[in-house]
Amino acid sequence: MATTGFKHLVVVKFKEDTKVDEILKGLENLVSQIDSVKSFEWGEDNESHEMLRQGFTHAFSMTFENKDAYVSFTSHPLHVEFSAAFTAVIDKIVLLDFTVAAVKSPVVVAP
Repeated sequence: MATTGFKHLVVVKFKEDTKVDEILKGLENLVSQIDSVKSFEWGEDNESHEMLRQGFTHAFSMTFENKDAYVSFTSHPLHVEFSAAFTAVIDKIVLLDFTVAAVKSPVVVAP
C-alpha cells in the first residue's frame, strides 16, 4: 500500500441562514492562492438518509504533498483569516487530517 500525500477532510453542518455560496467562493479563492494545496474537492450531501448524515450537509477535501505542506497551509495568513469567517457559520463540524494510504488509485480520464 503506497502513501500518496496528506489529506484534510472537513464535514460540516452550516448554521441556518448561512450564505453557503459565499463560503464556497471563499474556499475556492483560498485554495487557488495557496500553492501547497494540490487538490480541492467539495460536495453537498443529497443522497444519504437524515439519520445517517446526522445533520451534516457538506464535505470538503484538500490534498497536500505531505504533512509539512499541510502545516504550512494551516499557518498561512489567508487560511487563518478565512478560518475565522468559516468557523463563525458552522453549527457542527468533523475534521480529519491523515496520511493517505492508496489502495486503488483514481482513474485518470484524458480530455
